[in-house]
Amino acid sequence: MATKSVLLIVGVLALTWSLSAQDAKPIIAAASKAMGVDRLKTVQYSATGSDFVLGQAPNPSSPWPRFTNKSYSRSIDFEKPASRVDRVRVQGENPPRGGGQQPIVGEQPQNQTVIVDATTPWPQQLEIWMMPHGFLRAAAARSATVSTKSAGGKKYTVVSFVGDNKASVNGYINDRNLVERVETLIDNQFLGDMPFEALYSDYKEVNGVQFPMHIVQKQGGYPIFDLTLTDVKVNAPVAIQAPQGRGGAPAPAAAAPPTPPAQSEKVGEDVYVITGGYTVIAVGFKDHVTLIESGQNEPRALAVIAEAKRLFPNKPIKYVVNTHSHIDHSGGLRPFVAEGSTILTHQVNKAYLEKVLSQPHTLNPDTAQQAKKKPVVEGMGEKRVLTDGTHTIELYHLQNFNHHDGMIVAYLPKEKILLEADGYNPGAANATPPNPPSPYTLSLVDNIQRLKLDVQRVVPVHYPADNRVVTMAELTKWVGRNSTN
Repeated sequence: MATKSVLLIVGVLALTWSLSAQDAKPIIAAASKAMGVDRLKTVQYSATGSDFVLGQAPNPSSPWPRFTNKSYSRSIDFEKPASRVDRVRVQGENPPRGGGQQPIVGEQPQNQTVIVDATTPWPQQLEIWMMPHGFLRAAAARSATVSTKSAGGKKYTVVSFVGDNKASVNGYINDRNLVERVETLIDNQFLGDMPFEALYSDYKEVNGVQFPMHIVQKQGGYPIFDLTLTDVKVNAPVAIQAPQGRGGAPAPAAAAPPTPPAQSEKVGEDVYVITGGYTVIAVGFKDHVTLIESGQNEPRALAVIAEAKRLFPNKPIKYVVNTHSHIDHSGGLRPFVAEGSTILTHQVNKAYLEKVLSQPHTLNPDTAQQAKKKPVVEGMGEKRVLTDGTHTIELYHLQNFNHHDGMIVAYLPKEKILLEADGYNPGAANATPPNPPSPYTLSLVDNIQRLKLDVQRVVPVHYPADNRVVTMAELTKWVGRNSTN
């Protein structure tokens, strides 16, 4: 009897899925007809609005920092398929708050080209398939299913299909057969299975095609684009070519460059600067190792861990110091969770790191996902000292530092070395200092003065490309001062 019941349940589920998949076809067809999908081959549109930089907020409770798009244009070829974005952005946060290469002086041209082929990563393809017309094309070509959901007090017909990354892609269709929302999950090295949403409103008919005049994209819960369209051209000729030379986005099919090997420079007894990526300082205490910074991603962090174990065999990595929670400075923390290391950070970042480092990474399981260990995070206030009587690390919270409210620096008094992140990112040795100086650099120098630190060498996490030693004299010269005294 039990076997018959199981078979009956399986049969009902299979029938339900089949009907759902079958019912999706007329839903997709009706929406495609209402929106003019079949007649839309290409589109070009211009817009005004803002873009936002993922993971670069001034504190863990703020949205991603905003930049103003002085101009924005996009071309999409749905049949090729391909997309090209050209924009010029200017400073949007005044005064500057957060990361993302702030402050921008003048205009910053940017472009992105995606030409889909068999090797194009799925997140890049989504730039096309999450557009309303692109979504309906993709759903029609795949085994889509249909359901009903309520969101924001409205009832939607939801069409879903499974993307190449095995995550569901869901399109919300309203009672006018217009796609108002598309959502899915994509892998992020720090945020894990990260929500990716696109919201479409203010539809307007353009040559028989319904097109949204307001587009908002969100990643990680906050907007990354908010655009108001000013002009739409349907089926105009477009020629989207792979980028050539400098200034273009990398070809979609290009493989990620290999992680450079970690290289060590001895700067004191049991103290090493590890280069080859985001810079890390390793200090060997009597019975453990402390690392200052973790690296920008998992491959870099794994290389740093391997180098630390080579330098200090049989000593556990007890602590890793996180300067701040920006994604490029926290993206390497998860291997340390797997390692069992304690993360030291400012108390502003503690709850956020505990939450994010506990989020699932099922789309692309990493070392922490596989280890299934709970992150251990300790928060500090204005100062924390680590010492074993021989070696000392002093951690200080930077005040009035608008790049991040929870920024800390590490000072080694014996070696007179200061490790800092994003206060001073050195360019070429002969570069002309900006006028006026970056407010972040000015704040860093002011904090060194306030704390009365005797700094001789500055170790920027964003190490200079020529691998030169950065002195305190260089830093003060960069902001137009002779000394910090």
